[in-house]
Amino acid sequence: MLGSTHGTLTTDSRRARVIACGEQRPGPVVHDQVDDLDVSGRPLYADVPDLARFFRPESLAVIGASDAEGRPNTGITRQLLGWAERVGARVHPVHPTRPSVFGIPCTASVADLPEQVDLAVLLVADPLPVIEELAETKVRFAVAFASGFAETGEAGAEAQQRLADAVRRSGLRLLGPNTNLNAFERFRDDLDGPAIALITQSGHQGRPLFALQELGIRLSHWAPTGNEADLESADFISWFAEQPEVGAIACYVEGIKDGRAFLLAADRAARRKVPVVAVKVGRTEAGARTAASHTGKLTGADDVVDAAMRQYGVIRVDGLDELQDTAALLARARTPQADGVVVYSISGGTGAHVADLAAGLGLRLPTLSPDRQAELHQWIPEYLSVANPVDNGGHPVGDWRGRKIIDAILADPEVGVLICPVTGPFPPLSDKLVRDLVEAAEETDKLVCVVWGSPVGTEPAYREVLLGSSRVATFRTVGNCLTAVRAWLDHHRFVSDYHSPFDEAPRHPSPSFRKADALMRPGQQLSEHAAKQLLRAYGIRVPREQLVTSAAAAVRAAAQVGYPVVMKASGAQIAHKTELGLVKIGLTSASQVRDAYRELTDIARYEGVSLDGVLVCQMVEQGVEMVVGVTHDELFGPTVTVGLGGVLVEVLHDAAVRVPPFGEEQARDMLTELRGRALLDGVRGRPPADLDALVEVVLRVQRMALELGGQLAELDINPLMVLPRGQGAVALDALVVCR
Repeated sequence: MLGSTHGTLTTDSRRARVIACGEQRPGPVVHDQVDDLDVSGRPLYADVPDLARFFRPESLAVIGASDAEGRPNTGITRQLLGWAERVGARVHPVHPTRPSVFGIPCTASVADLPEQVDLAVLLVADPLPVIEELAETKVRFAVAFASGFAETGEAGAEAQQRLADAVRRSGLRLLGPNTNLNAFERFRDDLDGPAIALITQSGHQGRPLFALQELGIRLSHWAPTGNEADLESADFISWFAEQPEVGAIACYVEGIKDGRAFLLAADRAARRKVPVVAVKVGRTEAGARTAASHTGKLTGADDVVDAAMRQYGVIRVDGLDELQDTAALLARARTPQADGVVVYSISGGTGAHVADLAAGLGLRLPTLSPDRQAELHQWIPEYLSVANPVDNGGHPVGDWRGRKIIDAILADPEVGVLICPVTGPFPPLSDKLVRDLVEAAEETDKLVCVVWGSPVGTEPAYREVLLGSSRVATFRTVGNCLTAVRAWLDHHRFVSDYHSPFDEAPRHPSPSFRKADALMRPGQQLSEHAAKQLLRAYGIRVPREQLVTSAAAAVRAAAQVGYPVVMKASGAQIAHKTELGLVKIGLTSASQVRDAYRELTDIARYEGVSLDGVLVCQMVEQGVEMVVGVTHDELFGPTVTVGLGGVLVEVLHDAAVRVPPFGEEQARDMLTELRGRALLDGVRGRPPADLDALVEVVLRVQRMALELGGQLAELDINPLMVLPRGQGAVALDALVVCR
């Protein structure tokens, strides 16, 4: 890979930098390549391609160049020539029959190129033969516009795989196929400040963000990744995060090519404190799961994508308008001075409505102190509320009082954000209001947001004053403003104490792995007895129990385990014992145990279920039933899920998921996401559950997922009985399916 080795950064291009908003980014993260793989052999750090020569090549070959009027290639060639002139690249048209194109001498073939070319643009229907020719010339990058690949079905996917294989053999890096000219757009060079770098799989979906330049917001790069036969979104995220001019990365993602690569790229951006905002389509796509376990049914594919993005600080939004506004704010706004939000308006109704929406999104609206309220009432009538929201009644904004009100609000130490909704223009008051807001914003480090609600958008107060300010964040809708402010605050909380989980990921197998490895049976489901042995190997507590093969042995086992007992059939092909009547609970005598043994074995024979015996188990009753498990996601590999267990798992589907590796803090965050979290804290006089023990089980299950990920298709601990605080947690049942 050009300019990089796995996980190693060159110090000359990875130094700490100061970006335009005055904040210093962290310096380079350099790793020892020997330790760059986790226990399962997967990379721990992003492999960052050096894309500098892609975006600013010194030499460009246009293969299939044309200047014949009416041909599609002619317009593309013309645009490429203009772009090459702007970036200072030498152009070499390639065409077998043309002596020149637009007055530039033409090269007959790739083999005849007069120099090693940084970038080759392929204006041909079939790029495969050209890629093979380019391999001989040591071209660094190529772009294939041709369509008819994976987007067309199975035959197209096979053609794309042949193309990807040829690219891999060639050593060059390819953008596309099925991409477009967006990377070669004319970006405005008269804008300053931190820029947005844009990544889109569908070029048209990036048009609204490209148009942000008309509002004074700078764009630095656009990567239209297309079908991602080689270069993918993750490559561009990793590289953009290293560029000093990039204040935020905005992505439109239709499909993630490699889940691990995407998370490594997000991790690199988080280390560098560069926000990544993404639209990821497919929220309603049903996860194609045929899992035997409850765990496998708890989350669909999009649930895992959503959790993985949150885990690494990627801000997911739904619409392109949200992507515009959120990315623009995150690129340009400084570090929050406080997380308190004040809503300031000329209307009590407007202020109350916006404040209600803000609180509903989880924003903190502190009540201003009595002293601050008294100060504001010097300029605002006493009958108006100034606690937060602040209602000025209208008239004070038209004179000298307006600026004093704004300054007083911003001076409050609990206030980090002032949001002023202007529902419609009302000159001259609105003109004076926005001028005061702009002037105040220039003199404070706090965030000033204005929502300009006019449907017209041609008013000078909006077009000239608000959009002319680099310090005021201007929005057209209240919803987008509040979403962006929340994302901005969340991002800075996240990166302020971000510790990459990849740094702490295990590199070598634990002592438990050897015991566990011996228990795995490729392609098979383990019996409950074997599954619990697997849990024991990783230090997860199970009940006292014995596996027996006769009624007499069952009676002896019950006496040793201690009454009351639970008896369960144990066999490799039993997924849900309760539904088959293969579980008996609350047995208190030897006669009940004998009868239960005979009944369980009779049912097994009738159902055609093969048993390895019957488990006689300690009965554990007092606690909160949870489910903890592992499933294998097609994108991200092993994932860990925790949720309410027992019968509630099928009724409520209340679960949280994470992609390993993750630490204790993330494990605890999983519990806070559960709607039924109150059950763990103790309700109706029940004692609080042992959260520390539950977290420990989640982390031990994660270790299993990391070490056995290649062998473990599913793990389902249900129920995991979480006992009262200080008493631990016990895995009452377990299902394991091997790959």
